[in-house]
Amino acid sequence: QVQLVESGGGLVQAGGSLRLSCASSGFMFSIYAMGWYRRAPGEQREFVAVIDIDNRTNYADSVKGRFTISRDNAKNTVYLQMNSLKPEDTAIYSCTTDVGARRYWGQGTQVTVSS
Repeated sequence: QVQLVESGGGLVQAGGSLRLSCASSGFMFSIYAMGWYRRAPGEQREFVAVIDIDNRTNYADSVKGRFTISRDNAKNTVYLQMNSLKPEDTAIYSCTTDVGARRYWGQGTQVTVSS
C-alpha cells in the first residue's frame, strides 16, 4: 500500500526557511519521480517542483531560485528546502507520485508565512 507522509510545515516569518519532508512506503521509491504541489486558501492546487529518478529537477517559475527539491533513496524520502519564503507561499504542501495507473497524494503539511 502506497503511503506518503509529509512533515516539516509550520509558521515562519517572511524571508525565513523551512524544510519539508515526505516519507514514502509501499512502493520502490528509487524508480519513481516525486513531486510537490501546494494549495493556497481559495485556490486550485498548483505544481511546485518535481525530481526524477536521475535527480533532474523542474520548478514552478514562482519558486525557482528559492526552493530546492531533493531525494534520499536510502531513506525513501523526498525533501523540499524552501528559502526566502513569502506570504504568497502560504499553502498546504503535498507530495505526490504516480505508481502504475494511479496518482498518490500525502495528507499535506501546512506552511504559513507571515509578513
